[in-house]
Amino acid sequence: MKPKILIVDDEKNIRRSLQMIFLGQGNNVLLAESGEEALEILTQEIPNLIFLDIKMGGMSGIEALQKIKELYPECSVVMISGHGTIEHAVESTKLGAYDFIEKPFTKEKVLLVAEHALERFNLIKENQNLKSTVGNLEMIGISQGMQSIQIQINKVAPTKSRVLVLGESGTGKELIAKAIHSKSQISNNPFVKVNCAAIPENLIESELFGSTKGAYTGSIRETEGKFSAANGGTIFLDEIGDMSLKVQAKVLRVLQEGEIQKVGSEKIEKVDVRVIAATNKNLQQECKEGKFREDLYFRLNVVPIFLPPLRERKEDIPLLIKFFAEKYAEENGTQVKVFSEEVVNELSNAEWKGNVRELENVVERLVVMVDNSNGIIRLSDLNIHTNSANTSQTSFSPILDDEPSLKDLKNKVEKDYILATLEKSDWNISQASKILGIERTNLHKKMKTYGISRSVD
Repeated sequence: MKPKILIVDDEKNIRRSLQMIFLGQGNNVLLAESGEEALEILTQEIPNLIFLDIKMGGMSGIEALQKIKELYPECSVVMISGHGTIEHAVESTKLGAYDFIEKPFTKEKVLLVAEHALERFNLIKENQNLKSTVGNLEMIGISQGMQSIQIQINKVAPTKSRVLVLGESGTGKELIAKAIHSKSQISNNPFVKVNCAAIPENLIESELFGSTKGAYTGSIRETEGKFSAANGGTIFLDEIGDMSLKVQAKVLRVLQEGEIQKVGSEKIEKVDVRVIAATNKNLQQECKEGKFREDLYFRLNVVPIFLPPLRERKEDIPLLIKFFAEKYAEENGTQVKVFSEEVVNELSNAEWKGNVRELENVVERLVVMVDNSNGIIRLSDLNIHTNSANTSQTSFSPILDDEPSLKDLKNKVEKDYILATLEKSDWNISQASKILGIERTNLHKKMKTYGISRSVD
């Protein structure tokens, strides 16, 4: 859905100019010629962004800003004025305005400021939903390891201390970071995640610190970095062990001085950001091998939290199965399925090389693909849908290693299920179609789509 932008200015030409700029971008635009009218509009609908003139007849822009931030603190507000001064800019910022621009302004400047303000708005809205979306997922578990983590989170969250979350892939390190932020004193400010392993080395510097127009090939405009976006809140540097030594040096500067410098710029900017990092690597060993800066490691490793692998907290698996079963039943609008005791025992004894993420994928697959009238998932269902009859000796479903899309996963599971049903019915198409609950012609089409044919020895 396109953003909704409210323009408040007593000059008709200014309102019209800004309206044309934003309509040209496909945005929804609301207009008000006074602070009083703007407040009236806000009682009906909340825009994503407000452009507010400082000097207007009746209620001034500063007065309107105070009212807006008091009643609707989530609104991002950009102040505009033809008589801008440093005092106006400082006062507006103190009252909660995102930015301040002077007339006359260019289309490029307006769109750039709007883009950054909308990014900030989206981060804040995401953060407001964080507590409800995170729920108690990171707390699910009765194991000693999870109880210890709960205690550590409660102790460190209200402080400003940096945290290094350690653990294998798929254990839920991001959830720990979100839980710390949601319980912190800056929980209403942005939580920004950066996956250091997913960003190419030549782009991660600009991703973290921003860049100026023309700073590198393909840089067609100025961009805001993740540290700027997280200013006042928390930045989560996931897989920090994959960060290059060059970028590590710049991150160290942020931690030491609270300063960033955009790529291509000589200007130094101050930021106030809490850093939570995570890795599945042994950073002490990486330091010995010269792959990770020791000084950065010591800066990050103020409060280490180790998240144990799922195989070391098997008593938590039944609770996680129940949680994921309910979650995906609700998401897909289906009946909540009950996992039989035999299935729960089998899943609890699996190796789970992919940890909680892999368990979640398997539970989702069973909830989506198993179609039965009594809503019970049995051992036979598990064997059909996991490619592994001896689940205690191996990790489930190697097809999940590259984390395919849900569509790819459903296609793979459907193909396997059709093939297993055909073999079970000795390739009797009529019998197989009855078991599958589909027409013969539909089964033939699916067999053709998936390239399923009976092999002849």
